[in-house]
Amino acid sequence: MTDLLTLDDLDRGRLDGARVFVRVDFNVPLSSSGEVIDATRLEEALPTLRELTGAGAKLLLASHHGRPKDGPDPRYSLRPVAAKLAELLGRPVRFATDCVGEAAEAVAAELGRGEVALLENLRFHAGETKNDPAFADRLAALAEVYVDDAFGSAHRAHASVVGVPERLPHKAAGRLLAREVTALGRLLGEPDRPFAAILGGAKIEGKIDTLENLLPRLDILLLGGGMANTFLVAQGHDLAASLFEPDRVDLAKDILTRAASRGIEVLLPTDLVVTDDLGNPQRIETVPVAAVPAGTKAVDVGPATRAAFTAAVGRARTLFWNGPLGVFEKPPFDAGTRAVAQALESCPGFSVIGGGETVAAAHQAGSTARIGHVSTGGGASLEFLAGKELPGVTVLQKGAGR
Repeated sequence: MTDLLTLDDLDRGRLDGARVFVRVDFNVPLSSSGEVIDATRLEEALPTLRELTGAGAKLLLASHHGRPKDGPDPRYSLRPVAAKLAELLGRPVRFATDCVGEAAEAVAAELGRGEVALLENLRFHAGETKNDPAFADRLAALAEVYVDDAFGSAHRAHASVVGVPERLPHKAAGRLLAREVTALGRLLGEPDRPFAAILGGAKIEGKIDTLENLLPRLDILLLGGGMANTFLVAQGHDLAASLFEPDRVDLAKDILTRAASRGIEVLLPTDLVVTDDLGNPQRIETVPVAAVPAGTKAVDVGPATRAAFTAAVGRARTLFWNGPLGVFEKPPFDAGTRAVAQALESCPGFSVIGGGETVAAAHQAGSTARIGHVSTGGGASLEFLAGKELPGVTVLQKGAGR
């Protein structure tokens, strides 16, 4: 991780008066009236933006927003984000109605030292996701320096993530991206033990590679959510109408066998909250995993499981958590996830959490102040911990590109 170029590697004299292309992750939720609902991602970018403006740089901020299909779509415009960012920064933020071409070039030319502009949604151009060389050329022509602070997009080989830094000789990771790499890197290095991982969510799919890479490093593995159902089926349990992945049962058996051979403590649910209908429940009860009634489905872990998971969290010296333990978005089936989030308060070691619902649970439990690192990148953090190369990180290694 010491090979990552950071803001400390940029010549402050070069920044003064220079146009800096800053890749940020402003893919934030908007209300129907166009107001930013959750400004967390904007707030996370502030340290880097303030440091650069303090050095006299002229900032051109670029981000994607949503997944527009056929060019510009007002539903995915970043204009409302510019207004919210100006409020948070305490200074005006210009808005360019396009990220390339005359609109972007005009705004770039008008910027003064320490001023900020936000370009329109990068994904209004197909060349962004295709990493089109011509599109990358147009973006790179706007600036002399490149800074990436969008860890959540670092696993995407898109034009603004890899194409632009390949074309600019002066580049660096922003404070947020560097912090993500350092924190997640601690989990892959020599973590303090016991090292525990909590993996939840609906499916094993998407977390297989992460689990495979972490397994040899773990002392305790806690499994919840729909993902745990597949492991319970692998143990021979009949989970009635519960969600599980039939094509992953053999994989779950193999993982359990390998964990046992390594002496890894695996905690699976011992009791479950079940219901007859998730949308309109007439029946909600807690049952042992060996006695799930016909016609019901598991929607959360039960109190005995919560207690066991809470105790394990209290023993961990290093902890990683990704994925809810139940149908978190539908109370009262969020109780298990909330209980573990609250247990983070008693975790004596370094903890890292990632994933939108996991982070939301920690915020609601008021536990984020005690967490070592709250990752802003769901997919990116999982790929990093899977040992995969992240294009947006690789391109910022010392000696990469120009």
